[in-house]
Amino acid sequence: MRSIIDILDLSPAEIEELIATAMDIIENPAKYAEVCRGKKLATLFFEPSTRTRMSFEAAMYELGGNVISMAGAATSSASKGESVADTAKVISCYADIIAMRHPKEGAALVAANNASVPVINAGDGGHCHPTQTLADLLTIYREKGRFTDLTIGFCGDLKFGRTVHSLINAMSRYPGVKFVLISPEELKVPSYVKKDVLQKKGIPYVQTTDLEGAMPDLDILYMTRVQKERFFNEEDYLRLKDSYILTPDKLKNAKLDMNILHPLPRVNEISVKVDEDPRACYFKQVLNGKYMRMALMRKLLKEAGTI
Repeated sequence: MRSIIDILDLSPAEIEELIATAMDIIENPAKYAEVCRGKKLATLFFEPSTRTRMSFEAAMYELGGNVISMAGAATSSASKGESVADTAKVISCYADIIAMRHPKEGAALVAANNASVPVINAGDGGHCHPTQTLADLLTIYREKGRFTDLTIGFCGDLKFGRTVHSLINAMSRYPGVKFVLISPEELKVPSYVKKDVLQKKGIPYVQTTDLEGAMPDLDILYMTRVQKERFFNEEDYLRLKDSYILTPDKLKNAKLDMNILHPLPRVNEISVKVDEDPRACYFKQVLNGKYMRMALMRKLLKEAGTI
């Protein structure tokens, strides 16, 4: 039974296939309105979510299926000590596919190894978030028309930012891509990402603390929030939370066709005044995420032989 835990579980050819499906869904929504009729998605979210959870649910409804969901970790059997493995086995009896978010790295893999239906990782701690990356990729494709020959700047929390790690992995497979890693010293990209992905593949990258200095070179600026929930020490969070705040003034030297992405939720790292800039794409990302989750669930259920 195939599950998607990491963006690298999908080949570049499969990502192109999902993008083609998503584009067809955008053009011909009625064609997909009954694809998952009679099928059920279970959303298991052990930590808070708005966009990802509702995006999965909207995606399944728009495919003609249904959704069952866990109200929250506190009201689930996890609060009684039930293991992720047992939860996955139980939910497999009720649903045809599972989307799961969990605060612990590796939890989605444990679920996938024990479920009898496909599991989609909706974020596991600071590890990865493959369907957000699919949303990012569709956004880049719709804005740029390509994945090659792009300079991508990541700004903010690059240490705990699972969306950053996933997108670096995904974009590292395309030629001509360069990365600019903009963060405080304490929130730099983990060494394993640099060693196992960037250095191993010989991908050019620059590390800097200077957002404005990096701005003129960027084709894409991927902003992130400093994640309070990943800090053990509140003093560290308070010291770092306002490290980078994107304002219209800071965009003066940016390319006119640069695109600004953000996985959301936004706290204050992007001024609301930037929302009016035509380069702002973060709300487009939200919609693109729904289309890519529709395409992915359809693919996995087809491969499982249930639709």
